[in-house]
Amino acid sequence: MRTDTKRIFGLDIYRAIAILIVVIGHGNFILQNTFLEGFPYFKMIDGVDLFFVLSGFLIGKILLKEINEKELFRLVDLLQFWKRRWFRTLPNYYLILFINYLIVRYGIINQNINNFSLDFLTFTHNFDEPFYGFFWESWSLSVEEWFYIFTPVLIWVSSKIISNKFAFLTTALIMIIIPLVYRFCLYNPAIDPFWWDVTFRKTVLTRLDSIGYGVLAAWTLYYYKKLWIKIRLPAMILGTVLIFLITNDNSNVDTLYKQTTYFSLVPFTAMLFIPAAESMKKGFGRIPVAIQHISKISYSMYLINLGLVGEVIKTNFPPNGGVDSIIKYVIYWFVVVLGSTIIYKYFEKPMTRLRDLV
Repeated sequence: MRTDTKRIFGLDIYRAIAILIVVIGHGNFILQNTFLEGFPYFKMIDGVDLFFVLSGFLIGKILLKEINEKELFRLVDLLQFWKRRWFRTLPNYYLILFINYLIVRYGIINQNINNFSLDFLTFTHNFDEPFYGFFWESWSLSVEEWFYIFTPVLIWVSSKIISNKFAFLTTALIMIIIPLVYRFCLYNPAIDPFWWDVTFRKTVLTRLDSIGYGVLAAWTLYYYKKLWIKIRLPAMILGTVLIFLITNDNSNVDTLYKQTTYFSLVPFTAMLFIPAAESMKKGFGRIPVAIQHISKISYSMYLINLGLVGEVIKTNFPPNGGVDSIIKYVIYWFVVVLGSTIIYKYFEKPMTRLRDLV
């Protein structure tokens, strides 16, 4: 068996690792009071940062191709880019948002329906201020969607002033620097872990730089391919060292580092693995095919694993420890993978195909 040759297998590995980290983290509560408590027994980098960097890299490659294959990057090209992106991301998001509304509205899970607002429709519920208590995982989707808006607009504007090469680089640097400066402005030495999480980690304006690092990686590949090939191994080694340091750092959330440069260091570290991943073009065998499948359904897995599966189990079938918890953990994974596969096959893919007909 061979993986889909239209996809880069190494990037599928990267995406699969990202979603597995997220799903493991959200399902850990089920394993409490079992011999598997604390699985996988080591600290992991934030899987969402891996998603952010990969998204920036892939979208960066698309935009680089767009601006360099045409004499002029026009407004119509912007609109076409947005159409393709939004047909890929919005249908799934609105579907799961609607289901989340229903299961909270009718008390199936313990979240607060009063924290729902129309801002969720426009991804402004966490644009510049914290949100909590409803559809928690939507925070990262807001970051992604605003990235899709800001980045091509910045490229479009700056390409009218400077060359495409430096317009793209300027955009990447703006996306990286401004959120960092903004975090310095928000520094709060009296913050607690909850408010640190929703203020610094889960707000659009504080996190756009995570995706910016992926954009910078795409720019490096496009314009400096020889360098890109040369740094694959050293970058991966440095990334491994940095992951060890990051995951074993015990800095408190009230420190300047944990509120500012920490959120730059993690995506920078994630970026260092992109060159090695990009070099792995295809895989053979059942395991690579399974990895690619997890990668394909990762967006749906991200959307359903917490609220529609984990919270339903926690609220209605609370684990009792021991064998009961192990069984429910297996069910958790089975439902996440099966449900995501069904959504991907019968909703996500058809909606993505529809964009070519509109």
